[in-house]
Amino acid sequence: MTEYREILRLSNMGLSRTSIGASLGYSRNTVAEVVNRAQLKGVEWPLPLDVTDGDLQALLYPEKGHSSSKKLPDCEKLYKEMAKSGVTLTLLWDEYCGECKQNGQIPFAYTQFCHYYHKYVQTTKATMHIHHKPGEQIEVDWAGKTANIIDNITGDVIPAYVFVAVLSCSGYAYVEAFLSQKQESWIAAHVNAFRYFGGVTRIIVPDNLKTGVEKVDWYSPTINKSYHEMAEHYTTAIVPARVRRPKDKPKVEGTVGVISTWIIAALRNDKYFSLTNLNEAISQKLREFNEKPFQKKLGSRYTAFVLEEKEFLLPLPKNRFELALWKKLIPGFNYHISLEKNFYSVPYEYIKHEMDVRITRTVVEIFYHNHRICSHPRIYGKPGQYHTTPEHMPEKHKSHTEWNSERFISWANSIGMYTGTVVKAILTSHKIEQQAYRSCMGLLKLGDRHGVKRLESACEKALSYTPNPSYKHVDSILKSGQDTLISPAEIPHRMDESHSFTRGADYYGRKK
Repeated sequence: MTEYREILRLSNMGLSRTSIGASLGYSRNTVAEVVNRAQLKGVEWPLPLDVTDGDLQALLYPEKGHSSSKKLPDCEKLYKEMAKSGVTLTLLWDEYCGECKQNGQIPFAYTQFCHYYHKYVQTTKATMHIHHKPGEQIEVDWAGKTANIIDNITGDVIPAYVFVAVLSCSGYAYVEAFLSQKQESWIAAHVNAFRYFGGVTRIIVPDNLKTGVEKVDWYSPTINKSYHEMAEHYTTAIVPARVRRPKDKPKVEGTVGVISTWIIAALRNDKYFSLTNLNEAISQKLREFNEKPFQKKLGSRYTAFVLEEKEFLLPLPKNRFELALWKKLIPGFNYHISLEKNFYSVPYEYIKHEMDVRITRTVVEIFYHNHRICSHPRIYGKPGQYHTTPEHMPEKHKSHTEWNSERFISWANSIGMYTGTVVKAILTSHKIEQQAYRSCMGLLKLGDRHGVKRLESACEKALSYTPNPSYKHVDSILKSGQDTLISPAEIPHRMDESHSFTRGADYYGRKK
């Protein structure tokens, strides 16, 4: 209620209307209106002792006495609507005015509307006072203390890092242990937490750890690429807590301490020989923790989640998020990027331009300025393998891709059987077939220099030496002319005793 009595007192003291407004927090026009009304109504200071503030208001503003004809807002309904995402008192007041106008009723002004609502919230003392809207925010962090796993072979103690996620509204928690705090564990923990909750909040509040935030900045932190991609997949947003500001995520900070006692400390005397066994024990303790009754209000974290928050979570996407690693790579002059010692082509126009490379278990995707320019199946196995798309090559390079093993074998067979056999041997001598193409081309080109007949003869001779001849073997035979020599087996043996130089036994002094 406006302080009419104090306005009249200060005005009687000779203070200006501006000074009175500044003292009491009213505008100059409000003070002037009250003073003018008092003059019109003949109200002077000092007032009679039996005049109350209500009497003074009724005397100065008799029209406000009919406020009972105005429609009171349904504060219980407003309280439930305020729990929904994006709903504000301004929006609810606008809807309230629309209903009043439709029903021919008089609405309260916005200030009175808010007054009634806040009075309701303070007096009802609801069991779940909403500091955070349901489904709005989840706070995540690693616990300071670690659990332990015992190596069943060496007996060594292996630390297990405990991830904690807490819904800010209900306090419902998720806990899981990992063997590292690396990117893979961090992302997997979020994915498992969302699946545990059965939905996703609109905001994720992590700490400024390296797996989540690449560059810490007070106003605009740089989110890790993989972490940001996960947030896009689940249609949520990442808003890191400020550095050294634990109050930005008070739920998880408090829950971490409780969980360190309720779960980690409770399991300190038990021995676990695998991460699976440890997480099974954590799951049981977590269920007890979430179902433990509140001390100062009815219900538990679980009941608060089911009754007040679960329905407000965003639905999970159809497909589970697949972790992708990102790297910045620059293609060389052979228009290929090198990844894990294997090579993937890009359009030759992008030579020496920095690329963002997204790597999953099955696919390698290459981006330039957030635009995907190509993708390849991921190569596994022996290093040095190439995956080249012909469209990425300059025109003068494309002719080389037209060759394959069938074409080389067909060409060799047209020269002769032995040449075809040598080409097949060269192709099978390499684990990667393309590595043999240059040798096959060189072998067949020997026919242009020495003639196809000599090439066929040289291949025959090479096969008589080894079942797996190479290009160098055939080339050496042709250069030395060994293919033109007649082998001793090919010389005919004649046993004619009358031959002039055939010596008999008498020549050697022996008897017949």
